[in-house]
Amino acid sequence: MSVEGLLRREVAAEIVKAASAEALRFFAERSTLAVATKNGPRDFVSQADRAIEAMVRRHLAERFPGEAVVGEEEGGEAGSRYWIVDPIDGTSNFLAGSPLWGVSLGYVVDGEPVVGAIAAPCLGELMAGARDAGVVRNGVPFERDVAVPGLGLVSLGDSPGEDLDAAIALQRRLREREWIVESFHCTSVSMLFAALGRFEGHIQPVTTMWDIAGGAAICRELGLRVEILDREDGSYGIWAGTAGLLRDALGEGDATAEAAQ
Repeated sequence: MSVEGLLRREVAAEIVKAASAEALRFFAERSTLAVATKNGPRDFVSQADRAIEAMVRRHLAERFPGEAVVGEEEGGEAGSRYWIVDPIDGTSNFLAGSPLWGVSLGYVVDGEPVVGAIAAPCLGELMAGARDAGVVRNGVPFERDVAVPGLGLVSLGDSPGEDLDAAIALQRRLREREWIVESFHCTSVSMLFAALGRFEGHIQPVTTMWDIAGGAAICRELGLRVEILDREDGSYGIWAGTAGLLRDALGEGDATAEAAQ
């Protein structure tokens, strides 16, 4: 077991737990929050997003002084090693009163997420994992299990920046292969469900590192296959799930594989 990984996993879990409690307080008062749009008419940021990110940054500075931190709201320089935080993933869901929003924190080394903690505060779920250090669920060691094999549930993320024809082709590919496609519009909760075994995986061809870092580290440590695509425009793509799901989603061995990406 990696001693450093275990330490970072435990600290990440502590920070996300504290951030989740504060986020729940904001959630209860969401009708009073100041809200603005960022990069588009449906890309929201709230007072809560900024406050939670600032809180996470303070905790990281206390526990790991001088280490680089990148956040969805305040940005930052990545470097070869850095922490990355999405303070409230699924802000639209949060503001609408849906329980499907999360808090995500990851630690990335040379482009690979190696430590992660993600929480769905309204659902009472918090998972943390690190490479070679295992995964815990609400503080208890966890191994992925599937209660009813063969259900074929998969989460499919969306992004305003993705090619619509490619997105339609991917959904068609999955449905033709009898996958049941769901979409939460919250990457961290979707990956949490994949880690828990409620989904066979989460696929999102266009996303950001702050959305996926925490969940990617956890899913990989639990034995799921995780493929991350680093795109030229600075965005990412993620395919995380069982071998069968990724084979179908990526079209491996299929002449139309390019359409899935």
